[in-house]
Amino acid sequence: MEGPTGSLQRAAVILDVFEGADRLNLSQVVAATGLPRTSVHRALEQLVALRWVYREGMDYQLGMRMIELGAAAAQQNALRRAALPTLRRLHRATGCVVHLGIRDGSEAVYLEKIGGESAPLVRSRVGDRLPVATSTIGKALLAIDDSADVDTPEISRIRELRLAYDPERCLKGFSCVAVPIGRIGGTDAAALSVFGPADRVRDKRMMSSAQTAAAEIWRRIGSGGLQQVP
Repeated sequence: MEGPTGSLQRAAVILDVFEGADRLNLSQVVAATGLPRTSVHRALEQLVALRWVYREGMDYQLGMRMIELGAAAAQQNALRRAALPTLRRLHRATGCVVHLGIRDGSEAVYLEKIGGESAPLVRSRVGDRLPVATSTIGKALLAIDDSADVDTPEISRIRELRLAYDPERCLKGFSCVAVPIGRIGGTDAAALSVFGPADRVRDKRMMSSAQTAAAEIWRRIGSGGLQQVP
């Protein structure tokens, strides 16, 4: 009989396949995981019973329990809670999409996204991962790191200005600015970004608003675990 550890590992492999996918059928899950078809089917049906996965006809997608757990985890995140009022005000003031992100190794992870309903081309979502070396918010996160391996001229300038700016890097007519916030508990770096029409984002008042927002988030949570950017 398969032990609990094996069952959990198999379930984790299957659930990972649904990241970034709306719905998948059994064959697609089997192909993505490389696991035996009978094992995948049995595991999927167990996950359906637990509400971790939802089945409609022959297709599967992440279930309500996953959404509930994800929402609960986000609500419990001290950084996100502290940042939300400021992020919402920044979105209302700029009319742009605002993201909150943290560094996880070589990747930036979005903890929150405000806006974007009227901009269908902006496909970012909470949980998305971007390379820190090339993404705007990733560069802002790297600026918090003072180790020698990230001390490039570009990162040094971002650290000095407290601002990363990428004009029309990922979408023509749109630009992004990002501002470092600080370190969570002295380890994980946090930053925010503003994405919108290029002419609006490159306005100095916009950039100043983003910097002010980052400083406000730092002040709100600084006594509770964030360390200020050196």
